[in-house]
Amino acid sequence: MHVLVVEDDTRLAEALARILEDNGYTTDTVHDGAAALEYGQSGTYDIIILDVMLPKADGFTVAQSLRRAHVSTPILLLTARDAISDKITGYDSGADDYMTKPFSPAELLAHLRALTRRQGDVVFETLAVGDLTLNLESMDLTCENESIRLSQKEFAIARILLGSPGAVLSKEQLISRAWGPASSASDNNVEAYISFLRKKMAHVGSKAKIETIRSVGYRLTEGD
Repeated sequence: MHVLVVEDDTRLAEALARILEDNGYTTDTVHDGAAALEYGQSGTYDIIILDVMLPKADGFTVAQSLRRAHVSTPILLLTARDAISDKITGYDSGADDYMTKPFSPAELLAHLRALTRRQGDVVFETLAVGDLTLNLESMDLTCENESIRLSQKEFAIARILLGSPGAVLSKEQLISRAWGPASSASDNNVEAYISFLRKKMAHVGSKAKIETIRSVGYRLTEGD
C-alpha cells in the first residue's frame, strides 16, 4: 500500500517513513499543506497520514479541501493537540481517524490496518485510463488480453500518470514524486522512463498516449 506522509518535522517524517517501509508500505513525504493538497489529489495513495500543525495550510484545512475535491483516500490525523474540540474539528473536516503524539510504531500500524479494513472495497487495486489498466499490486500494465510487468520506477511514474489523467505534470513533479524531493535525478531520467513506458504501452496495444507538452511536461490521455 502507498502512503502519503505529511509532517513538517523532517526528522519525524523520516522516522514515520522508515517505520512504514519496514512494514511493507511504500511512502512519499511532504512537509507543508500546499504540497499535501497537490500530492493528495493525485489519486495515487491508499492512506494519507496528515499532521495538523503545518505551514501554508493546516491539516484541518487540507482534509476539508481534499474532501471537497472528492478525494476519498482515508486520512489519519497526527497531532500533539488532544483536546476533544480538536478531535471533533478533525473528524468534521473529513478525517477518518485521529492519533495524538507521542505514539508507538505498533499503535500507528494498528490504526493503518483499521483504516484499511474500514475502506474495504473502496481501496483501489487498479488504476485505469481508457483501455489501459495498471495493477497496483502486481505492477502489471494491461490492455485487454495483453499484459507486461513494469520495473519499480516505471510503475512509480505510471501510477502518477494514471492517477491524474488529463493533467499536465512537469518533470519536476515527476522527479519529486517518483524519486523523492531530495533526489538528484534529472530531466534525462524522466525522459528515459517516459520512453520506456511508451514502448510498453505500445507493446500491450493500448491507444492511451503520453503526450509531451513542450516546455511544460507530460499528460496521459485515452488516445483516439
